[in-house]
Amino acid sequence: MKARLAFLSLLCIFPGLALAADPITVAWRNKAPYHYVEQGVEQGFLLERARQVFAAAGIETQFVQHPAKRIWHSFEQGTRNYCSFGWYRLPERERIALFSQTFHTDAPQIVLASTRALSAIQAHPSFADLLQDKRITLGLLDGVSYGPSLDQLIAGSANHIQHATVEPAVMMRMVAAHRVDYMLADQADWDYLHEHKTGLDGIVEQHFADMPAGLERFIICSKDVSPDVMTRINQAITQLPQ
Repeated sequence: MKARLAFLSLLCIFPGLALAADPITVAWRNKAPYHYVEQGVEQGFLLERARQVFAAAGIETQFVQHPAKRIWHSFEQGTRNYCSFGWYRLPERERIALFSQTFHTDAPQIVLASTRALSAIQAHPSFADLLQDKRITLGLLDGVSYGPSLDQLIAGSANHIQHATVEPAVMMRMVAAHRVDYMLADQADWDYLHEHKTGLDGIVEQHFADMPAGLERFIICSKDVSPDVMTRINQAITQLPQ
């Protein structure tokens, strides 16, 4: 219903739109603040942008919330007329899905520093220099890629690395409790969690000018989606500002 209303409202902006012949299922995972449910209300800035893009492209859709594993299983199984959004581009994903042009570009990663380690971290003029400090402990989310550039920098780091198989909010609490000296985080994640979670007062946000650029996120669709539909999605992305 929301997608149809968005489509009708955007007809004035993008005249001449026609609905796609077959409705497309657009699956999204629950990940605040990008796309999530709070008190029964679907919200998030990327969820809203995705609704606008598909409506502007003239594509009839059904938006559904699915766990990430189910979304990727659907792509692997060749589910037809199936799209999702907000994903990074990886070679293994390109084998099973079509990628749009850039849907959203993240801000560069930020450093979240423990107040106890703040002076030692601020003593470094650059992020590259910080990574060479053997006295500093960097907390990393296990199994998570920070992007090719950051992954390469971290691989050559002299920091003591402490891996943990936890959610970002838990790693933030580890920083606040001085169990690790700092971590890397998405700006949007930190802004949301700092406002909505407790136990994060022992953290100071830090920025470094040499931090690699933020990663690009994409709309992805099953391989059966036509080139015409992908072109219309790309045109809508271009016409609708972030």
